[in-house]
Amino acid sequence: MSTLICGSFAYDSIMLFEGRFKDHILPDQVHILNVSFLVPTLRRDFGGCAGNIAYNLALLKGSPLPVGTVGDDAQPYLDHLDRLGIDRRFVRQIPDTLTAQAFITTDLEDNQITAFHPGAMSYSHVNRIDPVGLKLAILGPDGRDGMLQHAQQMGEAGLPFIFDPGQGMPMFEASELQWFIERSRYLALNDYEARLLVAKTGSDLESLAQRLEAVIVTLGSQGSRIHVGGKIVQIPVAPARTLRDPTGCGDAYRAGLLYGIANGMDWPTTGRLAAVMGALKIEHPGGQRHHPSRTQIEERFVEAFSYRPW
Repeated sequence: MSTLICGSFAYDSIMLFEGRFKDHILPDQVHILNVSFLVPTLRRDFGGCAGNIAYNLALLKGSPLPVGTVGDDAQPYLDHLDRLGIDRRFVRQIPDTLTAQAFITTDLEDNQITAFHPGAMSYSHVNRIDPVGLKLAILGPDGRDGMLQHAQQMGEAGLPFIFDPGQGMPMFEASELQWFIERSRYLALNDYEARLLVAKTGSDLESLAQRLEAVIVTLGSQGSRIHVGGKIVQIPVAPARTLRDPTGCGDAYRAGLLYGIANGMDWPTTGRLAAVMGALKIEHPGGQRHHPSRTQIEERFVEAFSYRPW
């Protein structure tokens, strides 16, 4: 059975400035800011939450069915999905647009300046989905209207889904966030997003977990917590062999969640598999440059947690 993955597709242009922003920005002169940074290192990656989650779920030999909109420049990304054997029937090309693009400049202290162009993502609402016959989905950050429409469609079809608002949370009022939660089965957030959701809705995580099957909160280097059945399941971090780039780690983690839920794993195992996927990702740059085999993923799980997940 395929897993529906609603969210964005994007190109990420990553640039390294071999200096420090603070040495070139005068705090008392920001009202007339005019700076240029030489970036001898430039990397262009496939990204976006739908693309990243689908990529990682494919590594697990799951069956991802991504939903998203791309622009006239999308052919390299579409070819990439085809090489991976990922079904792109719901990846819709919008004429006269560009695929969403993030331009990220990082300095030697890991400070970042980012510009984001939504492009075709703004038309995600024209991409109607048919969730009939599916067993699980995730709703990630995307165009505002598209997120509302896809949640409505999945709710009407009775399709269980993870609500993962991510960086799209500021687009919605408290009542709208509650509307999403009422239609979802699971909620996935990082620690900051969890705090923001609580502040905006006035609902604490424990009360949200009582209304849902589970609330999953990632904590970076501190692992993650899964609020389920009136208790909290603590998930330890999976050790990474090197720390290269956190871009896309949350998406890799969510692919592990989807695989575990779809295959009936218990929550401690599901969370640990998600942690392993995040660790494998952080060892490589970009969101889709790691290439572990299914066997290597299982070996890393055993190495980290001393038992086999499947």
